[in-house]
Amino acid sequence: MKDFSFSTAGCIESGAGSSLRLHEQCARLAITRPLLVTDPGLVSIGLLEPPLQALRDHGLEPVLYDQVREDPPEAVILEAVELALAERIDGVIAIGGGSSMDVAKVVAVLLKSEQSLAELYGVDQVTGTRLPLILVPTTAGTGSEVTPVAVVTTGETTKAGVSSRVLLPDVAVLDADLTLGLPPRVTAMTGIDAMVHAIEAYTSRHKKNPLSDNLARQALTLLSGSIRTAVQQGDNREARANMLLGAMLAGQAFANAPVAAVHALAYPLGGHYHIPHGLSNSLVLPAVLRFNMPEAELLYAELAGIVAGKAAAEALVTELEAIISDTGLPATLSQAEVPEADLPMLADDAMLQQRLLVNNPRDVALEDALEIYRAAF
Repeated sequence: MKDFSFSTAGCIESGAGSSLRLHEQCARLAITRPLLVTDPGLVSIGLLEPPLQALRDHGLEPVLYDQVREDPPEAVILEAVELALAERIDGVIAIGGGSSMDVAKVVAVLLKSEQSLAELYGVDQVTGTRLPLILVPTTAGTGSEVTPVAVVTTGETTKAGVSSRVLLPDVAVLDADLTLGLPPRVTAMTGIDAMVHAIEAYTSRHKKNPLSDNLARQALTLLSGSIRTAVQQGDNREARANMLLGAMLAGQAFANAPVAAVHALAYPLGGHYHIPHGLSNSLVLPAVLRFNMPEAELLYAELAGIVAGKAAAEALVTELEAIISDTGLPATLSQAEVPEADLPMLADDAMLQQRLLVNNPRDVALEDALEIYRAAF
């Protein structure tokens, strides 16, 4: 057996209504005045009021920062830090999707660090500690509540990542009730994103390990068995709980056995056309899997037994295409209105994602990336 290391959140609490018991985690972490990071959409639909009121009812004084937006720019992080410093914050809680959780991670570091934001970018560049951190996902997709990574938008089409174990939270709280209001399209996109995390972790070239493998398999069991129901019956608590747990398990898997070419080719789609991350993954997923088949056929066959009930690699791809269709997502780049003339530019950009491409089971050259985009078109 190869040597490996495995890291995850310090504590995971899962259960209906668990977001109403955040005061218990705050007490354990000595948090009295948390910064609560979220986005304006969740505030507008009233999703934040019950956990906020529960914190107040137990004597805490949460300060709300609700200006996170998708693909958060540096300005959002710096604004949240400024608010937290002015309000003498002693802990950070995020309730939201991957963007809110990513912002909260970086803010928690900056509030305890002498480093600038720019100095955090890269792998293991964080030199200090952070404030106590609690992450509460409201989508079943990113797994950010158990990953050591935060992605920040640094320019018009550019992003940078902060990757450090320091970003792993003290507590991840899984409350499926917070996901009951997710629209079908968001449910589908985030669910596919989580499935991609599991698939790519299972086939990751360098850090694949027994723990990540088991987590990926269990994640796919939950996700593939529940995604159609969650999309079609948004108030089905069992399906929602399965999706949330599956996304978290997939997050644990890829946090330790990193993702690869699907994500590398998805990122330019988000950067240039602001296509949501989960949909970007979905659009290139079948084409990347077919490209990888010569090197990953046996592993894909193993996963096909879980997802499709048939241990044949092509069955995995076929079933994923069926899930994409059944959940109402566009199946091709052309359906997503990506200009065909832009494919060479996208291939050039994808090759900049070498930190991801090195994990792919098959080497990806520039001409390969272009052919994958053409196959996805």
